[in-house]
Amino acid sequence: MRLLRSTDLALRVLMRLAVAGDSNPTTRDVAADMEVPYTHAAKVVAELQHLGLVAARRGRGGGLAITDAGREASVGHVVRSFEGDGDVVDCEGATPCPLSPACRLRGALRRAQEAFYASLDPMTVGDMVTAPTGPLLLGITKAP
Repeated sequence: MRLLRSTDLALRVLMRLAVAGDSNPTTRDVAADMEVPYTHAAKVVAELQHLGLVAARRGRGGGLAITDAGREASVGHVVRSFEGDGDVVDCEGATPCPLSPACRLRGALRRAQEAFYASLDPMTVGDMVTAPTGPLLLGITKAP
């Protein structure tokens, strides 16, 4: 299974904010730290804010902060939120699969997808930034 770039970036942004401490980095800071285009980071941050996982304040003294809900969010929940509920394969697209009436593959792939998500459910964003990851994230953060 391959994650969307936005899903990967969302997880990295949450991890970065989880180790930010009292500093409130801006979206530009986070984009620079993660070495991604600002526009991509801004879209992901907006979705994370919509989900209630990130708080953003504008103006002087503003910036981004992970919320308590964001720190306690299940990684599986975050991945599901960004990936959507779609099937791994599109059997009903513009050219429907002729095997659909008797296919076992679609169900097997759906079960595998759910097992993937279920394996991520017990892990929280806070769990992801325990040592050695948290100190490494702090090490790659650009100094103000």
